[in-house]
Amino acid sequence: MNTNLSPLALALLAAFATHVHADEDVPLHQLGTVIVTGNRPTSLPTQIPTTIEGITKEEIERGINATDAEDALKYLPSLLVRKRYIGDYNHAVLSTRASGTGNSARSMVYADGILLSNYLGNGATFAPRWGMVSPEEIERVDVLYGPFSAAYGGNSVGAVVDYVTRMPTKFEAHAKLTLTHQPFKLYGTNDNYDGKQGSFELGDRQGAWSWWLALSRTDSEGQPLTFPTRSANTPLSSAGTPVTGAVAGLDRTNNPWYLLGAATQYHTVQDQLKARLAYDFSTTMRATYTFGLWRNDSEGRPATYLRDTAGQPVYTGTVNVNGHAYTLAPTDFNLSNEDLQHFMHGLTLKTNTKGVFDWEVAASLYDYNKDQLRAATTVAMPAALSGGAGRLVNQGDTGWNTFAAKGVWRPDAENVAEFGYQREAYKLSSTESPTTDWINGAASGNPTSRFGGKSEINSLYAQDTWKFAPQWKTVLGARFERWHAHDGVIANATKAASYAERTENYVSPKAALAYQASEDWVLKASLGRAVRMPTVSELYQGGVNAAGQLTNNDPNLKPEKSWTTELSGERKLATGYLRLTAFGERTTDALYSQTNVLVTPMVTNIQNVDLIRTKGLEVSYGANDVLVRGLDLSSSLTWTDSKIIRNDKAPSSVGKRQPRIPEWRATGVASYAVNDKLSMTLAGRYSGRQYSTLDNSDVNGFTYQGSSKYFTADARVRYRFNAQWSMALGIDNLNNYQYWNFHPYPQRTYVAELKFDL
Repeated sequence: MNTNLSPLALALLAAFATHVHADEDVPLHQLGTVIVTGNRPTSLPTQIPTTIEGITKEEIERGINATDAEDALKYLPSLLVRKRYIGDYNHAVLSTRASGTGNSARSMVYADGILLSNYLGNGATFAPRWGMVSPEEIERVDVLYGPFSAAYGGNSVGAVVDYVTRMPTKFEAHAKLTLTHQPFKLYGTNDNYDGKQGSFELGDRQGAWSWWLALSRTDSEGQPLTFPTRSANTPLSSAGTPVTGAVAGLDRTNNPWYLLGAATQYHTVQDQLKARLAYDFSTTMRATYTFGLWRNDSEGRPATYLRDTAGQPVYTGTVNVNGHAYTLAPTDFNLSNEDLQHFMHGLTLKTNTKGVFDWEVAASLYDYNKDQLRAATTVAMPAALSGGAGRLVNQGDTGWNTFAAKGVWRPDAENVAEFGYQREAYKLSSTESPTTDWINGAASGNPTSRFGGKSEINSLYAQDTWKFAPQWKTVLGARFERWHAHDGVIANATKAASYAERTENYVSPKAALAYQASEDWVLKASLGRAVRMPTVSELYQGGVNAAGQLTNNDPNLKPEKSWTTELSGERKLATGYLRLTAFGERTTDALYSQTNVLVTPMVTNIQNVDLIRTKGLEVSYGANDVLVRGLDLSSSLTWTDSKIIRNDKAPSSVGKRQPRIPEWRATGVASYAVNDKLSMTLAGRYSGRQYSTLDNSDVNGFTYQGSSKYFTADARVRYRFNAQWSMALGIDNLNNYQYWNFHPYPQRTYVAELKFDL
């Protein structure tokens, strides 16, 4: 099968597989109003006439092999989560229409209104805290595309994701056991990686009180993620110990190299505890407290491909590969242990009268109670497994807190006004110290490096939804943001330097318009400005020299400023909908790591890219009972043209594609309910060619550090034995496609689930 054409054909076939006509029984998203079902409302603005997509608990259970919360987003239009293995906690970045997987700060992720996005930095290591939500507690996931609501800050430029979790109306209990198995073959690695996951939930409601308790544990082995390499373009030499086993290949720029082994193969054990307590003061006012505990213990272990003449593994020293000599340092085959314990608190008091006035007050805290990375530095494998000198990176005393107060005023049937105040505060503290025992030892001597800082955003917003004519609705709003960055510091073992405080103010207008052209058609237009402030790590990066001066740093980084537009037409079908959306984004001062060629010596750090322009088209389709009763189809197709228009500091990138944003993306899901007990699902995802570098020099995507196209298929069969017991069998990456996003994605993975519901 031609993988360039098959996903496009899949999406188009699904989009036109049903006859398009009106049906009075089908709910319509009239004038942009989102129809919300279930006993828990979304925190998203349901009145705004722009693109909102979602998925329910029932759809997740039937069609997705969900081992992590982010799996719920797998088949939604234009979204990709860079999940490398089950339990991936530090690289699973959300990508949206005009934001790649290197831009974690260009989206917002919430759970019941509590911020899970990590704005301490922007990039792979600042992924949302997905682990604070287990798949089993999800009631629904809603996604708002674009920065078109004044209720959200500049980080909403890509999308806003809200996980709505369960609160019981009567006693209920749930338990689930999941087993996974991944045969993995790549380069010199040929092994199996298994995982197991167990979860347990209890909840009840008695009078005005309701509560929910969820416990889960994940024990997962991921495939290798990094590979020690050496260039094959070095001069010939007879030095070193002759070895075999090195794998010849081409790097992402098509230069020959050798892959010497596998590294960063994580064994991860994660524990999650979630508790929620709610009290109803009346039928229209509720207080809710949420507590989350997430623990992670992981081990990263390497494996060499190299063997000496006696067949023994070689990890260090000078080796000779096919006449090329290389010196292996102890850190080439790196070992690491991580010990993390994070807490989350959330408190909300809100009314839901649906009358003239409603209000809400909410506060949350995310705390890196313990966050330690340990790695060996001077002792090589296998001796390092028993200890030895190393480094200890401590990010304790890091985290963020939020506060929000908002009101909704409905003076008449044609107007809904929303307004509020929000505050977000972030603190980053990272200290790296030497230790005599990298496995259990305490920090010894002065820290070798230290950096940290704080930032705050205080915001006021207001927006008014006005149905000024029977077929017309408009939303006009604005957001004022005051950003303050302070207490920035960076240090090495002997010197420290501080950063000057910065305070800046910005106003972001928003506007949207919807027209009910007919009973079957809704037309929508949206425009919004977003100002994405530099994160603490972007701002306080670089180094300090012997004189105590900052180096490789730009303390005057500008925030990203984006104007985003969207035009949509949505058609009601007999049992579903069809939507066509045109979108565009113009971003000035985009934040990327690059090399400034205008200065001598050249400097590589976080810099502002002058102008990036994106345009695209998106088709989304969904319908039930297509062709035969019980067959549900959904699909999406996205075309994106995202180009760097101006970049004075790195002219070679001008005219090139923005990193990690492919030209074509597609999803398709076909789910068939054979009867009320048995369902079967087949799904597919496609992403076209993409690049990781600003100048698009990484032309070879199918290699370590490359970013490749892909087409993967997933399958799932679910059977319910009775009202309490059910099981599911699934396969992710059914066609075993080998694809990359710097690291290799998982290969074919088998999933088995057993579930009990009471």
